[in-house]
Amino acid sequence: MNDFKGFFMKYRGAIIGALIAILLLCTGFYKLIVGIILVFIGIYVGNYVQLNKEDVKEKLKRWIDKM
Repeated sequence: MNDFKGFFMKYRGAIIGALIAILLLCTGFYKLIVGIILVFIGIYVGNYVQLNKEDVKEKLKRWIDKM
């Protein structure tokens, strides 16, 4: 019993994380989380392009010329 308690105390963060991951997978909630992350990535990229329009044009032009 003491070994089990020591094991749980040592790895409680990993055990709790695994239980949360299993719960997210079983409920399908991860799809919503991935969608929200993609929205925030889109917001960041759009803001970056708007603020650095000329720099982005030059980088895209150089990248297309390499192709």
